[in-house]
Amino acid sequence: MLGQIVLISAGSNQNSVWGDPETTLSAAIRLLAPLALGDVRCSPFYATDAFPPGAGPDFVNAAAAFETQQSAADILAVLHRIEAAAGRSRAIRWGQRTLDLDLVAVGDNVIPDDQTHDHWRNLPLYAQTSIAPDQLILPHPRLQDRSFVLVPLADIAPDWQHPLLGLTVTQMRDLLAAEARASVRRIERDVLKG
Repeated sequence: MLGQIVLISAGSNQNSVWGDPETTLSAAIRLLAPLALGDVRCSPFYATDAFPPGAGPDFVNAAAAFETQQSAADILAVLHRIEAAAGRSRAIRWGQRTLDLDLVAVGDNVIPDDQTHDHWRNLPLYAQTSIAPDQLILPHPRLQDRSFVLVPLADIAPDWQHPLLGLTVTQMRDLLAAEARASVRRIERDVLKG
């Protein structure tokens, strides 16, 4: 049975019920296994500054990829359950968090449609901080702007192509400013063991 590739972005900058941010990401990525037809591939972990600047401690970020036959809605529901199990609170948009699991893409699906995706992808930054869509938008509408997503994702799915932009993960990463790419700093230890 063949499935579609699923891309997940993971981040944490607060301790959870499972431990520090690195331990939290490791636990969350292991909990993705029931969704996958085979192995869950995980990028190395990276340290990135909190956004907006000064909003809290650095984040630990990673990306995961796997094949599945699950629907996007079912995957999102599992991600929300894993976040809740880690003690995630959604009090402040873009605030500190125990765990953030973003569904970045499911195959080459555009959900709900091209026009809605274009609207959210082109939303000005000042508006992004205060409003959020009330439905799932795939691929993630700010994927192409986020070094903390693209740098780890390039480790495990460099050739995945954005269905609307026509660019691969590697190409989107390379279009970011050098300063943005350099702000995503690899953590040099094996945090997935144990």
